[in-house]
Amino acid sequence: MGLFFGTDGLRGIVNEDLTFSLAYKVGNALGTLCSGAKILVGRDSRISGSYLTLALASGAMSAGAFVVDVGVIPTAGVAYLTRVGSYDYGVVISASHNSGEYNGIKIFDRFGYKLSDKEEERVERCFIHDKTNDYPYIGKFESDANLSKRYIDFLTKSGKDLSGLSVVLDGANGAGGRIAPAVFRKLNASVVASCCSMDGKKINEDCGSLYPQKLIGRVNRYKADVGFAFDGDADRLIAVDEKGGIIDGDMVIYILAKYLKSKGKLNGNTVVGTSHTNMAIEEALKKDGIEFLRTDIGDKYVLAKLMEKNLSLGGEQSGHVILKNTSTTGDGILTAIAIASLLVETGKKASELFDVKLYPQENRNVIVKDKLRIINNEEFASAVAKLQNALENKGRLMVRASGTEPKIRIMVESENVEINKSYADILQELIIKKDGEV
Repeated sequence: MGLFFGTDGLRGIVNEDLTFSLAYKVGNALGTLCSGAKILVGRDSRISGSYLTLALASGAMSAGAFVVDVGVIPTAGVAYLTRVGSYDYGVVISASHNSGEYNGIKIFDRFGYKLSDKEEERVERCFIHDKTNDYPYIGKFESDANLSKRYIDFLTKSGKDLSGLSVVLDGANGAGGRIAPAVFRKLNASVVASCCSMDGKKINEDCGSLYPQKLIGRVNRYKADVGFAFDGDADRLIAVDEKGGIIDGDMVIYILAKYLKSKGKLNGNTVVGTSHTNMAIEEALKKDGIEFLRTDIGDKYVLAKLMEKNLSLGGEQSGHVILKNTSTTGDGILTAIAIASLLVETGKKASELFDVKLYPQENRNVIVKDKLRIINNEEFASAVAKLQNALENKGRLMVRASGTEPKIRIMVESENVEINKSYADILQELIIKKDGEV
């Protein structure tokens, strides 16, 4: 990670951390790095989306770039259109699962892949000293919302006929709110659309993949076969079975891995997860003859491992799932279509797709003023090491600074629920104490 870019692009509170000027400089940097660049820009439904789109586009045009605004569209839609439309860069203005006061900038290369850490550092070097490159030949700007139809066609062609399947979709009032219902209806599913407005003030507000309770209620109310919840830019998916049981990203990976292996489509009979993936998933996959590889948390690291090993499936517990033979990034709608198609093909109920007993996990997200100062504190590091040693080989403990928010994340996993909670309590209390120290 660089000074500005985190694990998933550049992100912050609008007009505090993420300003018009900073977005302008990012656009200007892209136009500087690629002479005569052709740049596609899309966004989620946040009210600050147009503001930052114009800022980035202005900076890019000042460097001579040609900018096309596709409007509100999922992150994966920008990645797809960048690749098939021969753009030099694809840019998404979105803060993904974060609340409405946040926004962010994600950048894809011409092949539809997120920029690597080194490439992000190149962008940073172009504007880190408050210098922009303004060319005498100003670029052009145009809007073309019709481009999203091409992404809708791609998604529709990826699925099976879903006639007879009843589905509830929670769009998190974000970028997937219009497209996901349209695609599932084209595939002949019976659709109940929930939280699918374009009201940017309500994006991710008590809905979507972070708050599946509303989806569970809708699935139960309408007696649906399955429910799918996305986040603000629809690159995450959390599913709900017909009984109201949650199917998270880990479980989706397990389900799709077994299915793809049965079809001979699981490259290397290997899948990729992260340091957060439940140990029970790894053990169950091993029994099915599927190797499991771990990476750092962040879908860009999962993708890097998939590309390094030429693998086809990977993802995160949070719901980022990458079907690399079909997409270059996490795509919640594409993953939902894959699960729905599997249900129709196998005739199984959603609750029958997953039969692994997971290890209990205790997860905490602690808001702090200076996450790096605490993570690097000697007393805190010593406490973490002591608890890790106490777990021995009977569990796992993970503490990390969030790459997208001012938070420290704690995860304790073992068969003993009380130990998990106790260890998490100890670390949370120490974090709060250290955060209050001057």
